[in-house]
Amino acid sequence: MTHRLRHSVLPLAVSLVLAACAITHVDPPAPAPAPAQYKEAGAWQQAAQGDAAKVPDDWWTLFQDPVLNDLAQRLVIGNENLKAAVAQVANARAVVDASRSALFPTLSVGLSGTRSGNPNSTSTLNSSQGASNTVSLSADASWELDLWGRLFEASSGAKASLQASVDDLAAARLSAHATLVQTYLSLRAAEAQAALLARSVQAYQRSLELTQARYDSGVAARSDVLQAQTQLKSTQAQLAETTVQRAQFEHAIAVLLGVPPSALSLARTDVLPTPPAVPVMLPATLLERRPDIAAAQRRVAAAYAQIGVADAAYFPSLTLSASAGYRSSTLSNLVSAPNLFWSIGPSLAQAILDGGQRRLASAQARASADQATSTYRQSVLTALQEVEDNLVLADQLQDEAQLQQEALDAAQRNVEITLAQYRSGTVSYLNVVTAQTAALTSESSLLSVRNRQLAAINQLLKNIAGRWEPA
Repeated sequence: MTHRLRHSVLPLAVSLVLAACAITHVDPPAPAPAPAQYKEAGAWQQAAQGDAAKVPDDWWTLFQDPVLNDLAQRLVIGNENLKAAVAQVANARAVVDASRSALFPTLSVGLSGTRSGNPNSTSTLNSSQGASNTVSLSADASWELDLWGRLFEASSGAKASLQASVDDLAAARLSAHATLVQTYLSLRAAEAQAALLARSVQAYQRSLELTQARYDSGVAARSDVLQAQTQLKSTQAQLAETTVQRAQFEHAIAVLLGVPPSALSLARTDVLPTPPAVPVMLPATLLERRPDIAAAQRRVAAAYAQIGVADAAYFPSLTLSASAGYRSSTLSNLVSAPNLFWSIGPSLAQAILDGGQRRLASAQARASADQATSTYRQSVLTALQEVEDNLVLADQLQDEAQLQQEALDAAQRNVEITLAQYRSGTVSYLNVVTAQTAALTSESSLLSVRNRQLAAINQLLKNIAGRWEPA
């Protein structure tokens, strides 16, 4: 009979608890749907055919730069922001464990001893008369029954917050690597710019020497020498500024790695990394892999769980408590049957007047949930805009680089012709300065376009969480 009663009561109790939890549970809104394709998909389809193989998680290896690969590995170990994000994950995990433990009974034990005197004692023969000793050994247990789902919703919210912290860590790693790649590319662009200016300084120095010789021979005017000197000194000043920029980029990389700037020294090169090939199609579903969007969605779930926690306060709380132990005047015979005491029973508590605190807490929870939902949807819209911007930018910069290369070829040919005409005395040195300035500007612009192209691809990889193809 007892066995059948237990099997009939337990399912009923579980059903009642689940039904009670449904009273306070509020489902969050559905995730924002991604579009079937991007607006700039047509332009993107005109890009070069990429490798159909799966892109590795170490997406920076697409730039095929061993130095960059080594820096990216060091970043994961030394970056202080990533260490802070790891600590945040550990803290969120501890909160989840604490919320789970609240679902189970608590048990505490204690041993106490007191000595008390009776002030009404009239005995004068012995000053210790009227005093008594009390020694007790007790155990207390309590269990709050989660009838209305308050503890369950709190645990669910903590789990969602933990997952959001994990996603935040992934987003921090993605952002740190993207910042490192961008800084490294800017450093290499500054080195290429410095190499260009150094070659220009050498060419302008030779032009100055030629002009000075022609002036000494009475062929050229003093103004030609002054123009040549002005051109040389201006280019030397630009070279000094570029050297400063290169040093600042190197310092920034050191800080990203978690080391002082004096501890990092990168070998110089005047060659930019090769832009990685891009695929023909880029599905919009790649946005689902972005960790910042996933974190925002998790925070929506956590916010809606807090609504259930706040609404559960409208219902009474039921707690089962029990205590047992031994109490005696001496320690020698404490644990004995005559000294045993115990108590067990439920307690039901319900707030009657709270000045509207429960209503305000529920309204606050709903407002926080609305805010989290709007933040999540704005994150999706911002992500779509970032991808669209870099889609059109990466495609157009490829055509712009080709046009700029053609302009540079024409400018360099014009310099050769103008120098030959100046040596023969048919043109003034002003024509030479104009031609050389145009050539320098064209080559500098080409370096800038290539750097922007690399930056656009880097940002695009960041926007789609470092992978061309769906996982």
